[in-house]
Amino acid sequence: MTFLAVDVGNTRLKWACYADGEPGRAPIAHGVEFLEHIDRLAEGAWSILPIPHEILGCIVAGDAVRRLVEEQMEIWDTTPRWVVATASEAGVSNGYEHPSRLGPDRWVAMIGARQRMLASGRTSPLIVVMVGTAVTVDALDANGRFLGGLILPGHGIMLRALESGTAGLHVPTGEVRTFPTNTSDALTSGGTYAIAGAVQRMLKHLRLQSPCTEPLCIMSGGAGWKMAPHMLCAVELVDTLIFDGLLTIASTRRAR
Repeated sequence: MTFLAVDVGNTRLKWACYADGEPGRAPIAHGVEFLEHIDRLAEGAWSILPIPHEILGCIVAGDAVRRLVEEQMEIWDTTPRWVVATASEAGVSNGYEHPSRLGPDRWVAMIGARQRMLASGRTSPLIVVMVGTAVTVDALDANGRFLGGLILPGHGIMLRALESGTAGLHVPTGEVRTFPTNTSDALTSGGTYAIAGAVQRMLKHLRLQSPCTEPLCIMSGGAGWKMAPHMLCAVELVDTLIFDGLLTIASTRRAR
Protein backbone atom coordinates (compact mmCIF):
# COMPACT_ATOMS: atom_id res chain seq x y z
CA MET A 1 0.00 0.00 0.00
CA THR A 2 1.87 3.06 -1.25
CA PHE A 3 1.91 5.84 1.33
CA LEU A 4 2.69 9.53 0.76
CA ALA A 5 3.74 11.66 3.74
CA VAL A 6 3.65 15.44 3.28
CA ASP A 7 5.13 18.09 5.58
CA VAL A 8 4.17 21.67 4.65
CA GLY A 9 6.09 24.20 6.71
CA ASN A 10 6.26 27.98 6.57
CA THR A 11 8.91 27.97 3.86
CA ARG A 12 9.08 24.57 2.16
CA LEU A 13 7.01 21.48 1.37
CA LYS A 14 8.77 18.18 2.02
CA TRP A 15 7.38 14.82 0.93
CA ALA A 16 8.32 11.17 1.11
CA CYS A 17 6.74 8.19 -0.67
CA TYR A 18 6.84 4.72 0.92
CA ALA A 19 6.07 1.29 -0.46
CA ASP A 20 3.93 0.80 2.64
CA GLY A 21 3.00 2.98 5.61
CA GLU A 22 4.75 1.14 8.42
CA PRO A 23 7.07 3.02 10.82
CA GLY A 24 10.78 2.56 10.27
CA ARG A 25 10.58 2.08 6.52
CA ALA A 26 12.90 3.89 4.12
CA PRO A 27 11.19 5.99 1.42
CA ILE A 28 11.25 4.89 -2.19
CA ALA A 29 11.27 8.57 -3.23
CA HIS A 30 11.38 11.92 -1.50
CA GLY A 31 11.79 15.59 -2.29
CA VAL A 32 11.39 19.20 -1.24
CA GLU A 33 9.89 22.28 -2.87
CA PHE A 34 9.71 25.91 -1.81
CA LEU A 35 6.11 27.04 -1.25
CA GLU A 36 6.24 29.52 -4.14
CA HIS A 37 6.89 26.61 -6.50
CA ILE A 38 4.24 24.15 -5.29
CA ASP A 39 2.53 24.33 -8.68
CA ARG A 40 5.46 22.39 -10.17
CA LEU A 41 4.72 19.18 -8.28
CA ALA A 42 1.88 17.66 -10.34
CA GLU A 43 3.79 17.93 -13.60
CA GLY A 44 7.17 17.36 -12.01
CA ALA A 45 8.27 15.12 -9.14
CA TRP A 46 4.80 13.78 -8.31
CA SER A 47 3.97 12.85 -11.90
CA ILE A 48 6.35 9.86 -11.82
CA LEU A 49 5.34 8.49 -8.41
CA PRO A 50 3.27 5.33 -8.03
CA ILE A 51 -0.30 6.27 -7.18
CA PRO A 52 -0.45 6.63 -3.38
CA HIS A 53 -3.18 4.59 -1.71
CA GLU A 54 -2.96 6.80 1.37
CA ILE A 55 -1.86 10.42 1.87
CA LEU A 56 -1.30 11.87 5.33
CA GLY A 57 0.08 15.34 5.84
CA CYS A 58 1.06 17.94 8.38
CA ILE A 59 0.59 21.60 7.46
CA VAL A 60 1.25 24.88 9.28
CA ALA A 61 1.26 27.20 6.26
CA GLY A 62 -2.47 28.02 6.23
CA ASP A 63 -5.60 27.23 4.22
CA ALA A 64 -4.54 28.96 0.99
CA VAL A 65 -1.37 26.88 0.76
CA ARG A 66 -3.29 23.72 1.71
CA ARG A 67 -5.68 24.27 -1.20
CA LEU A 68 -2.75 24.69 -3.59
CA VAL A 69 -1.21 21.45 -2.37
CA GLU A 70 -4.51 19.60 -2.72
CA GLU A 71 -4.87 20.89 -6.29
CA GLN A 72 -1.53 19.26 -7.12
CA MET A 73 -2.80 16.01 -5.62
CA GLU A 74 -5.76 15.90 -8.00
CA ILE A 75 -3.62 13.82 -10.37
CA TRP A 76 -4.47 10.91 -8.04
CA ASP A 77 -7.86 9.66 -6.93
CA THR A 78 -6.74 9.72 -3.30
CA THR A 79 -8.12 12.11 -0.70
CA PRO A 80 -5.42 13.55 1.56
CA ARG A 81 -5.89 13.70 5.31
CA TRP A 82 -4.28 16.38 7.47
CA VAL A 83 -3.24 15.83 11.06
CA VAL A 84 -4.81 17.97 13.77
CA ALA A 85 -3.66 17.72 17.36
CA THR A 86 -6.06 15.81 19.61
CA ALA A 87 -6.18 14.82 23.27
CA SER A 88 -4.14 11.69 22.56
CA GLU A 89 -2.77 9.69 19.65
CA ALA A 90 -0.20 6.97 19.02
CA GLY A 91 0.83 6.71 22.67
CA VAL A 92 1.25 10.45 23.27
CA SER A 93 -1.20 12.40 25.45
CA ASN A 94 -1.66 16.13 24.95
CA GLY A 95 -1.25 18.36 27.99
CA TYR A 96 -1.86 21.59 26.08
CA GLU A 97 -4.49 23.86 27.67
CA HIS A 98 -6.51 23.63 24.45
CA PRO A 99 -5.24 20.45 22.74
CA SER A 100 -6.51 21.29 19.26
CA ARG A 101 -4.57 24.57 19.26
CA LEU A 102 -1.23 22.82 19.47
CA GLY A 103 0.60 23.15 16.15
CA PRO A 104 0.27 19.95 14.12
CA ASP A 105 3.99 19.98 13.33
CA ARG A 106 4.84 19.94 17.04
CA TRP A 107 2.33 17.17 17.69
CA VAL A 108 3.54 14.99 14.84
CA ALA A 109 7.21 15.57 15.75
CA MET A 110 6.61 14.49 19.34
CA ILE A 111 4.86 11.32 18.18
CA GLY A 112 7.73 10.59 15.79
CA ALA A 113 10.35 11.23 18.47
CA ARG A 114 8.69 8.96 20.98
CA GLN A 115 8.33 6.20 18.38
CA ARG A 116 12.04 6.42 17.55
CA MET A 117 12.97 6.31 21.22
CA LEU A 118 10.80 3.26 21.95
CA ALA A 119 12.09 1.48 18.84
CA SER A 120 15.63 1.91 20.20
CA GLY A 121 14.65 0.16 23.44
CA ARG A 122 14.68 3.25 25.64
CA THR A 123 11.97 4.74 27.84
CA SER A 124 12.85 8.19 29.12
CA PRO A 125 11.61 11.78 29.18
CA LEU A 126 12.05 13.61 25.89
CA ILE A 127 12.99 17.06 24.67
CA VAL A 128 11.88 17.54 21.05
CA VAL A 129 13.44 20.52 19.28
CA MET A 130 12.29 21.71 15.85
CA VAL A 131 14.59 24.33 14.31
CA GLY A 132 13.00 26.06 11.35
CA THR A 133 11.43 29.44 10.59
CA ALA A 134 10.35 29.27 14.21
CA VAL A 135 11.90 27.11 16.93
CA THR A 136 9.89 24.89 19.27
CA VAL A 137 11.22 23.12 22.34
CA ASP A 138 8.75 20.57 23.72
CA ALA A 139 8.92 18.29 26.76
CA LEU A 140 7.37 14.84 27.27
CA ASP A 141 7.58 12.70 30.37
CA ALA A 142 8.58 9.04 30.26
CA ASN A 143 4.92 8.00 29.92
CA GLY A 144 4.44 10.00 26.73
CA ARG A 145 2.59 12.96 28.23
CA PHE A 146 3.30 16.29 26.57
CA LEU A 147 4.05 18.63 29.47
CA GLY A 148 4.44 21.88 27.58
CA GLY A 149 6.90 23.72 25.40
CA LEU A 150 8.50 26.90 24.17
CA ILE A 151 8.16 28.82 20.90
CA LEU A 152 10.80 31.32 19.88
CA PRO A 153 11.93 32.98 16.66
CA GLY A 154 14.19 31.07 14.34
CA HIS A 155 17.64 32.41 13.64
CA GLY A 156 16.58 34.20 10.45
CA ILE A 157 13.67 36.00 12.14
CA MET A 158 15.91 37.13 15.00
CA LEU A 159 18.46 38.57 12.61
CA ARG A 160 15.89 40.31 10.40
CA ALA A 161 14.27 41.84 13.49
CA LEU A 162 17.62 43.26 14.55
CA GLU A 163 18.30 44.54 11.06
CA SER A 164 14.95 46.34 10.83
CA GLY A 165 15.04 47.76 14.35
CA THR A 166 18.69 48.70 14.80
CA ALA A 167 20.61 51.18 12.69
CA GLY A 168 23.77 49.87 11.10
CA LEU A 169 23.11 46.15 11.62
CA HIS A 170 22.68 43.89 8.60
CA VAL A 171 21.86 40.19 8.28
CA PRO A 172 25.29 38.63 8.76
CA THR A 173 27.30 35.89 7.17
CA GLY A 174 29.28 35.37 10.36
CA GLU A 175 30.38 32.32 12.31
CA VAL A 176 29.52 31.05 15.76
CA ARG A 177 32.40 32.04 18.05
CA THR A 178 33.03 31.62 21.77
CA PHE A 179 34.07 35.27 22.02
CA PRO A 180 32.87 37.10 18.88
CA THR A 181 35.05 40.07 17.91
CA ASN A 182 33.05 41.44 14.96
CA THR A 183 29.42 42.31 14.41
CA SER A 184 28.59 39.49 11.99
CA ASP A 185 29.98 36.85 14.33
CA ALA A 186 28.27 38.52 17.30
CA LEU A 187 24.87 38.37 15.59
CA THR A 188 25.26 34.79 14.38
CA SER A 189 26.56 33.63 17.76
CA GLY A 190 23.85 35.50 19.66
CA GLY A 191 21.03 33.86 17.72
CA THR A 192 22.58 30.42 18.03
CA TYR A 193 23.18 30.72 21.76
CA ALA A 194 19.68 32.09 22.35
CA ILE A 195 18.19 28.92 20.86
CA ALA A 196 20.69 26.71 22.71
CA GLY A 197 19.83 28.48 25.96
CA ALA A 198 16.12 27.82 25.52
CA VAL A 199 16.82 24.12 25.04
CA GLN A 200 19.09 24.02 28.09
CA ARG A 201 16.43 25.71 30.24
CA MET A 202 13.74 23.24 29.18
CA LEU A 203 16.16 20.39 29.80
CA LYS A 204 16.76 21.70 33.31
CA HIS A 205 13.00 21.87 33.97
CA LEU A 206 12.52 18.31 32.72
CA ARG A 207 15.39 16.98 34.83
CA LEU A 208 13.76 18.50 37.92
CA GLN A 209 10.37 17.06 36.93
CA SER A 210 11.82 13.59 36.21
CA PRO A 211 14.99 13.31 38.32
CA CYS A 212 15.42 9.53 38.04
CA THR A 213 16.01 9.31 34.27
CA GLU A 214 18.15 11.54 32.05
CA PRO A 215 16.02 13.02 29.25
CA LEU A 216 16.77 12.29 25.63
CA CYS A 217 17.01 15.34 23.33
CA ILE A 218 16.00 14.88 19.69
CA MET A 219 16.44 17.75 17.21
CA SER A 220 15.02 18.17 13.73
CA GLY A 221 14.04 20.88 11.26
CA GLY A 222 15.73 22.53 8.31
CA ALA A 223 18.30 24.33 10.45
CA GLY A 224 18.83 21.55 12.97
CA TRP A 225 22.20 20.64 11.48
CA LYS A 226 23.40 24.20 12.16
CA MET A 227 22.35 24.10 15.80
CA ALA A 228 23.37 20.59 16.85
CA PRO A 229 27.15 21.21 16.97
CA HIS A 230 26.67 24.13 19.37
CA MET A 231 24.54 22.36 21.97
CA LEU A 232 25.97 21.72 25.44
CA CYS A 233 23.83 18.61 25.89
CA ALA A 234 23.85 15.40 23.85
CA VAL A 235 21.51 15.76 20.87
CA GLU A 236 20.23 13.17 18.42
CA LEU A 237 19.75 14.86 15.05
CA VAL A 238 16.89 13.32 13.04
CA ASP A 239 16.00 14.79 9.64
CA THR A 240 12.87 12.66 9.19
CA LEU A 241 11.07 13.33 12.48
CA ILE A 242 7.83 14.62 10.92
CA PHE A 243 7.74 11.69 8.49
CA ASP A 244 8.39 9.29 11.39
CA GLY A 245 5.41 10.80 13.18
CA LEU A 246 3.12 10.61 10.15
CA LEU A 247 4.02 6.95 9.60
CA THR A 248 3.36 6.18 13.27
CA ILE A 249 -0.01 7.96 13.24
CA ALA A 250 -1.11 6.23 10.04
CA SER A 251 -0.08 2.81 11.33
CA THR A 252 -1.84 3.34 14.66
CA ARG A 253 -5.05 4.48 13.00
CA ARG A 254 -5.08 1.45 10.71
CA ALA A 255 -4.72 -0.88 13.68
CA ARG A 256 -7.79 0.47 15.49
